[in-house]
This record gives sequence, C-alpha cells and structure tokens, in this order.
Amino acid sequence: MRRRAFVVVADAVGVGALPDAAAYGDEGANTLAHVAEAEGGLRLPTLQRLGLGSILPLRGVTPAGTPALHGRLAPEGPGKDSATGHWELMGVVTPLPLPTYPDGFPAEVVAEIVRLTGHEPLCNRPYDGLRAIADFGDEHVRTRAPIVYTSQDSVLQIAAHDEVLPEAELHAVCRALREVLTGDHAVGRVIARPFAGAPGAYERTGGRRDFAVRPPGPSYLEAAQAAGVPVHAVGKAWDLFAGVGIDEQHAAATNADGLAVTGRLVDELDQGLVLVNLIETDQVHGHRKDTAGFHAALQEIDRAVSIWLRRLRADDLLVITADHGVDPRAPHSDHTREYVPLLAVFDGDEGRRHDGAMADVGASALAWVTEGDEPALPGSSFVTGS
Repeated sequence: MRRRAFVVVADAVGVGALPDAAAYGDEGANTLAHVAEAEGGLRLPTLQRLGLGSILPLRGVTPAGTPALHGRLAPEGPGKDSATGHWELMGVVTPLPLPTYPDGFPAEVVAEIVRLTGHEPLCNRPYDGLRAIADFGDEHVRTRAPIVYTSQDSVLQIAAHDEVLPEAELHAVCRALREVLTGDHAVGRVIARPFAGAPGAYERTGGRRDFAVRPPGPSYLEAAQAAGVPVHAVGKAWDLFAGVGIDEQHAAATNADGLAVTGRLVDELDQGLVLVNLIETDQVHGHRKDTAGFHAALQEIDRAVSIWLRRLRADDLLVITADHGVDPRAPHSDHTREYVPLLAVFDGDEGRRHDGAMADVGASALAWVTEGDEPALPGSSFVTGS
C-alpha cells in the first residue's frame, strides 16, 4: 500500500465563533464570512465546487450541488495559536493554555534575553509587529538593543535589523532562548523577525523563523512514521512541531513557494503524509485586516487546488482546513477563537457533511495511508474505503 495524504492548512481561515469565544474576546467572530462581506463576495470557483459554501452561508460562494466531504471542526483544547491549532489537527491536545504575557515579559525572561544579546530589550509588551519596527527601529539601530514584543497569543517575538543582528545570529538567539524557556515560561513560539531598510522605510525580510515548544504528546505524524510512512512538512509546519514526527522539511516563506512545493510533491511523491502550512492569510493579510489581500491569497490557493485536482492519483486524500481565525472585525489584531473548515477529496467521499474534532484530520490521514488507527490519540476518521 503506497497511498498519499495531503493536508493543507490555510492559516487563520476560521469559519465562525466557538461556543467559548467570548472568553477570549472573540464573540461573533467569523473570519471567512466577514472577509466575504468586506469584499462584496468571494470568488473561489474550485473551493465552491468542493463545498466551501455548503459549510456556512458565505457571500459569493453558493452551496455546491455535488460537494466533496465538507464540514467544520473544533479544537478540544484551549487557545487560538497556530502551534496549538496545528497540533490539534494532528491529534495533540494541550491540557492547559500556553502562557501569554499581556503585561510584557517578566524579569527572569528578560534576563535570558540580556544574557543572549548583551542588551536590555526594547518595547517588551503586546505590540503590532509592523508598528514595533516603525516605532523602535531607529533606537534599535542606534543602541543594538533587540525589539521584543508579544500579542494575545503565546509568542515571544524578536525583531532585529539585519545590519545590526544578521539573520543567522538572530536565529541562533531565538533558538537558544527557545531551549531555556521551559516550565511556567514554555511560551508556544519564539519568533525571529528580521527586517531591513533605512529609517522610515523598514521592511520585514523573508527570514522569519518560528521556534515552537515541542508538542506535549505524541501525534498522528509520529504514528505515520512508526508505520513506515514518510512525513513531509511544507512551510512553517516543521517549525510548529519543532521537527517532531517529520522526516523531510520543505522550506516555503510565501504562499507561492508553498503552493509550488506542494504541486511538485503531488507530481513526484511516491508515498507519504504531507502537512502544508500556507501562512499569508494570517501573517501578511490577517493581522493587518487586509481583506483584499486575504481574498487574493484565497484565490491563489483556489487556482492551485484546481491544478492539483487534475493531477492527484485516484487513491490520494486531499484535505483543506485551517488552524484558527483572524477576524477582520475583531477589536484586536490577533487570532480569533473559531471553528475551522473541512474539505476532503478522496475516493468515496460521497459529499457527506462531517462536523467533528480537529483531530479527525490526523486520524483520517493516518487511516488513509496505513489502513490503521491510533486508539490512544483523539479524533475519528472520516474517510471511507480506507
């Protein structure tokens, strides 16, 4: 048996507030519906045909006559972070929320930053990333002190100009900081944010790296490995799992890169489980509330999926989903606590609706590529004929 499963995560494409969203300040969130309303309707013919408009009312996307398997999925654990969202998809549920820092990082964390960089950090509070380099970039260049900030999510971000702290050195600092942030300060991700340019014209480079805390338990990725199935990660999926359960990493800093790599794997891969992260709906457009850019990114994905569908083998599984939301109407610019969409194409999908747990994705991918299951992990397979 040499089947293939492709799980594509369109980052932050949420489809409605979870029952506990109000506790996160996200009551009424619905990323995809609100992007559609802001843009006067979405134009996504391939995803529409697969059943995106059958999941929820969506301006511009009508329900499909003969959809693929479709539905919406919910996390079983707390939080609304990219790391925990991807973990949930692969069967890892965090028992407690990862630590957040609404008042900035405490003295013991700052001391580690000083030890690694030789400077007291600038900012050190929740801050928009682009504003951080605009507001503190000049002082950073003058003093060489790193710009450190967080958000409502469990992240510690370090921004540095590539002429002050070159990209490789910034990555090394973040990697070392990741190793010491454990226990009460096991923040979900330490993120390197290099930037370049002259004062007044600073711009982020493509050298972002996410150093995630190791998943707190085994995943369906590891179960696939144990069954002899090679596991591939595209984009920041490798970072989010700290490499655990992954055999081969395929770098992709942009959606265009990620879609191209995935297309090559569709054409060339003999066997395996492929986990893809497409980041721009979150990082580039979502946090900036750029609904036009969000829509354009979805259209790029839609075109790629159309090509993949013509090239997939008859015994392939293709899953399109997300990890959380980032509603443009939210009173903040961070992630939102939402359901995620499910579209699944496979032999025997029958156009059913499937609403369940995010872990159902991992359970189904494992069932598809191994004809087996992992009873110790959460989630139920939605595939038939596996």
